[in-house]
Amino acid sequence: ADQRREHVLRLVGETRADRVVFLGDLGHAIGTPEGSEHDELEALFDGLDVPVTLVVGNHDAGLADEFDLDATPSTGARFGDVGFAHGHTWPSPGVLEAETVCVGHEHPSVRLKDEVGGTRVERAWLRGPLAAAPFEEHHGEPIDATGDLAVFPAFNDLSGGTWVNVAGQGFLAPFLPEACPDADAYLLDGTRLGRYRDV
Repeated sequence: ADQRREHVLRLVGETRADRVVFLGDLGHAIGTPEGSEHDELEALFDGLDVPVTLVVGNHDAGLADEFDLDATPSTGARFGDVGFAHGHTWPSPGVLEAETVCVGHEHPSVRLKDEVGGTRVERAWLRGPLAAAPFEEHHGEPIDATGDLAVFPAFNDLSGGTWVNVAGQGFLAPFLPEACPDADAYLLDGTRLGRYRDV
């Protein structure tokens, strides 16, 4: 807990961020956190000296009220050219029309295999052109979605994730993989692996 908090605080300082946007699932328990989870979140928010926005996810009921946070609707929000949605529900058309749409929820991982058959799993980013068709079908209206979709990995290694390059593994978000069929996978260090389906 302390390491995760210090990592966030260090990143905020290094980047001179003027706001922190959490893409949801701040807590593990569904509902208002209690005990050590509550204490960990309280210490995090107390340590941040910039405004915090919570993009409400499926594990975040009650968090905004408990910690007095700015919170988005479940359909997401847009800040300038960037749209944010958790990903457990369909983002709004306004969010989808951003240059880059950022979602969480999925926590993508890739299974990597070496030449002697050993395997390991690594957290990964997915990024690629956003396909408007599934969103237009869902919303029943044209959407000017011409930007990119970025699917964020879990921030910590304790959260599970979707193995995006393993046969039989399905996505959790209702709009994936159709919304970004040609996404590339990137390791946390920025290494581009190519199309996630081909890794």
